[in-house]
Formats: sequence, C-alpha cells, structure tokens
Amino acid sequence: MRKLVTLDEFIIKTQSHLPYATGELSSLLRDIGLAAKVISWEVNKAGLVNILGAAGRENVQGEEQQKLDVMADNMLISCLNNSGECCGIASEENDEWVPIDTEWSKNAKYVVIFDPLDGSSNIDVNVSIGTIFAIYRKKDLSKPTNLEDFLQKGSEQVAAGYVIYGSSTMLVYSTGNGVNGFTLDPSIGEFCLSHRNIRVPEDGKIYSVNQGNAFSFGKEVKAYLEYCNENNYSLRYIGSMVADVHRTLIKGGIFFYPPTAKAPSGKLRLLYECNPMAFLVEQAGGKASDGKNRILEIQPEALHQRVPIFLGSKNMVEKVESFIQKDVSVTN
Repeated sequence: MRKLVTLDEFIIKTQSHLPYATGELSSLLRDIGLAAKVISWEVNKAGLVNILGAAGRENVQGEEQQKLDVMADNMLISCLNNSGECCGIASEENDEWVPIDTEWSKNAKYVVIFDPLDGSSNIDVNVSIGTIFAIYRKKDLSKPTNLEDFLQKGSEQVAAGYVIYGSSTMLVYSTGNGVNGFTLDPSIGEFCLSHRNIRVPEDGKIYSVNQGNAFSFGKEVKAYLEYCNENNYSLRYIGSMVADVHRTLIKGGIFFYPPTAKAPSGKLRLLYECNPMAFLVEQAGGKASDGKNRILEIQPEALHQRVPIFLGSKNMVEKVESFIQKDVSVTN
C-alpha cells in the first residue's frame, strides 16, 4: 500500500532545496493550503446556502463581483494576515495592494499576489473554478513594503500555484524545482500528493480559446486557428483559466487568450493570472509567451496590467509564435 504524503509533509521535506530556506516560505504555502480547504468547503456547499449570485458591486476591473469572489478574497487575506510570513498582498478584487502590518509580520519577507476565484462566470452553473497565487520575495528587507515589491517580473517568483475546485479539489504548485499536485482527501481533510513531477507533453492536439471571439482576433491568430482545424485539433474551452490550464498541464495542448478588438492588450491579468500560470507551465517543461516575448520577462507597469498569453506544450506555442512573428516580419 502506497504511503500517503500530505502537503505539509511534502513542503517540509523539500524546503531544504529552496533558496533562503528558513521555514517562512514553507509556512506561507501551508497557510495558502489552509485557505484553499475553507474555500473548497464553501464552494461545495454553495447551492445550500446564500452565497451564490452577485455581490452587488464591481471590482477594479469593472467586473461584477460574485458572493463567492468576496468570500474567497476575505479568506485568503485573513489567513495571510495571520500567517506572520507575509508583509503585503495584492488581489484582483482590490484596487490597490494592501499592507499587512501586524506585530508578528514586521519581519516578513514575502508578498503574495492572487486571484481568489478565477472563473466567476461558472459559479452559478457548477462548473470548475479555481484560485491562483504567486509569491515574491520582498525586494529590500530594510525598507517598508511598497508597490515595487509587487511589480516584479514573473521570473522573480519564488513560488506559484493554483487550486482547482472540480470533481475533486487539487492544489498544484511549484517553488522552482518542478510541479507537483495534491488532491484534497475529504475523509482526513488533507491535501495528499497525487501528481508527482507533472510534465507537459511537448506536443498536443487540443487547443483552448474562446472561439466565439474569433471574428475579432488578428489575422495571424485566425491563421493559426485555420491551421488547428486543418490538422484536426480538438477545441476544448471551459471559460476558467485554472480549469483550462490544468487540463493543458496534464494532457498537453495550448491555451491562449489573444488580443481582440475589445481587449487589444488581452484580457488576462499579468500579475494575477499570466505570471503564476506561466511559471508553472515552464517548470513543467512547457512554454508561455505573449506571441513575441516570454511572459516571465515582461516588466509589470501596473497592478492590474493585462497581456495576451499563449501557453502550454512547447511545440504548439512555438508554432503559434511562428504565425505571429511571420506576420510581424511581413508588416515591417
């Protein structure tokens, strides 16, 4: 019988491989895991209590907040506020970054950026949703936390991950030494190692995009869609980045959200969505690009900055890049 390895056990055993390994990052990851358990519980009973539907206000993105969005945001902030290892947070649901200034966090070394509940449009119809997070080391430990601590390139992430609330709840994360997945066992209330050293296949036959927007894509992306159809690729699109990227990580393929007429800079946020997912995909052997540049090398200029993204199997991302870069070379 295979021995169960819990998330806490795994984090403790592997922390010696981490730069700056003194236990703070490990503790922070466990706190995020705790918040994920509570959010999972609330998501699973959503239809039984009054937490479905709109919260009656919009976030900074101009998107209508759902009640579960607010609950997940508050839960993560609460756990991080009490952790003692986090000195500031930035969330998709908040206009500005929020300092954590408590007695036990005055020497904290990390900031955390998160999308508390990705895929909000799926909540009321019981389709998979998720949480995305990224952890950065504070740039200057001798100075108070400031905006520059959050506006770091994705390549500076010390850890990133997501939680998917689906037929089971899974937490997938990386600290820069591969990607591992943990499934929540409700009988013992623990995340247990279920997917060790996840690797993205170098190629695939699945593409994931909101093809309903194809009429407003650029001609180079339309040409790539034609290529997918000519090669009998299968379209799979859930409408939750966590769910679509999770499938891509496990089975291979490509997920993308290109520029559109309504969103010329793309729709997905660099800090909350693209950087964490790009970090995971690269750690699993895949590739993540805005079509021209590596996502993790883009210098953020604002907390809620948006970028186009193409990520997944290495060969598939390079193929779509060839369409985009060919078009650029012709234009130039």
